[in-house]
Amino acid sequence: MLQDDNSLSRFPMVATAADAALLQPQPLSSAELTQLDAYWRAANYLAVGMIYLRGNPLLREALRPEHVKNRLLGHWGSSPGQSFIWTHANRLIRTCNLDCLYLSGPGHGAPGVLGPCYLDGSYSEVFPHVSRDEEGLGHFFKQFSFSGHIGSHCTPETPGSIHEGGELGYVLSHACGSVFDNPELIAIACVGDGEAETGPLATSWHINKFLNPIRDGAVLPVLHLNGYKIANPTILSRISTEELCSLLRGYGWTPYLVEGSDPASMHRTMARVMETAVLEIRALQRQARDAGEPFRPRWPMVVLRSPKGWTGPKEVDGRRLEGFWRSHQVPLAQVKTNPGQLAALEQWLRSYRPWELFDAQGAPVEMVRSHAPSGPRRMGSNPRANGGLLRQTLRLPPLESFAVEVERPGATWAANTAPLGEWIGAIMKRNPHNYRLFGPDETASNRLQAVYAVSKKCWMADLLPEDEGGSELSPDGRVVEMLSEYTLVGMMEGYLLTGRYGLFHTYEAFAHIISSMFNQHAK
Repeated sequence: MLQDDNSLSRFPMVATAADAALLQPQPLSSAELTQLDAYWRAANYLAVGMIYLRGNPLLREALRPEHVKNRLLGHWGSSPGQSFIWTHANRLIRTCNLDCLYLSGPGHGAPGVLGPCYLDGSYSEVFPHVSRDEEGLGHFFKQFSFSGHIGSHCTPETPGSIHEGGELGYVLSHACGSVFDNPELIAIACVGDGEAETGPLATSWHINKFLNPIRDGAVLPVLHLNGYKIANPTILSRISTEELCSLLRGYGWTPYLVEGSDPASMHRTMARVMETAVLEIRALQRQARDAGEPFRPRWPMVVLRSPKGWTGPKEVDGRRLEGFWRSHQVPLAQVKTNPGQLAALEQWLRSYRPWELFDAQGAPVEMVRSHAPSGPRRMGSNPRANGGLLRQTLRLPPLESFAVEVERPGATWAANTAPLGEWIGAIMKRNPHNYRLFGPDETASNRLQAVYAVSKKCWMADLLPEDEGGSELSPDGRVVEMLSEYTLVGMMEGYLLTGRYGLFHTYEAFAHIISSMFNQHAK
């Protein structure tokens, strides 16, 4: 199923899993279903263990209060949905030999990312004391949200992560920056439905107007509709499916829906939809690359509608938990002092059947381990998520060549940024694949327009007749302009963190708009 700017009518108003079958993804076998579910159960078990346990990590004995942390901190609500996405990405990476990153957009929910990183061995390779055995698992659980150890969001120490979970609203712009000039990379960007209410995220749906299917990789957004923020419903979860899909299609995406709560049914649907999305991405890229003519695709995306706190306790003390905002953080908050809640926690942990998932030494069993890709194909070990592994030295032209000659004081007129524009242009010329200039619609007003002699503005949207000739717009442009400092700096962060170089320019009065982003990036 190929599409171009004129083929939007070929898709139904609501693209569903049934429509996805048109691309003929491989059906999910019973063995694959069993393996997917086992990996997901293991990841969910680890997520619950991280939030609650400081001892007895594999429930070799009955759970007692002293096995539970004294202070419970963490966010369970989005974790099972995120590990669900990661689990299905693993399958596609193995079967299609994909190069993928995972970016966790929800403000919290790191257990849903840390668990899969531990299962595939990425975490233990970075932190050897957190070994894949019972002792290492105990360290893994205790350190989460524990004083002097790791936070409850995807901190910079998280293997495979280039996205700071507390930096809410930038997951799509980070994903876009990561795939610039990385033609084989697919960045799977989980967008939290609370995060989707932020201004930076709402604007960043426009990244598809800057991605060139020949030169760049692709972003696969997964809008995770679990229905609730910390104490309120989310807006996008409370509008009709038709309105939601119309909104996303209006932004230029082709949405595919995965919705439900029954694990087996959801695994089958998610497998079909994710494979369809990847096949469609590759077909669109192949169409552009074979023809040598870039166009703006209506890239696929996934809308995953699953319960908040999926697979957790249904209720406590007569109050609803799963599928409600009370499961956002710690669903059972009194397990240290309430025997009923302690019993409920043990029942919850045992519902994942950890004895099937971990061997006598506490390591993941072969069925779980073999579901993950190997080596650098693991999303926790992808070298693109550690830019230092791939970064090449920037080739800088000598500054002396761009100096303004002053024959005598007070007699020479020169603009201070115009030579800078010439220097940046020379940098672009020397580094044609790993340097970009980012800024709002002010490149010329900041007197940097000399860069246009080397590279035009990146532009994948429509061109008008009056744009022809002297236009500075081009699908091959390396100057990225948009009237959203948030989105631009997010793009540049993703570009830098995957091993490349860039410069962001703006007026000093507007720099404060993104100062908090810079602080997060520097952290």
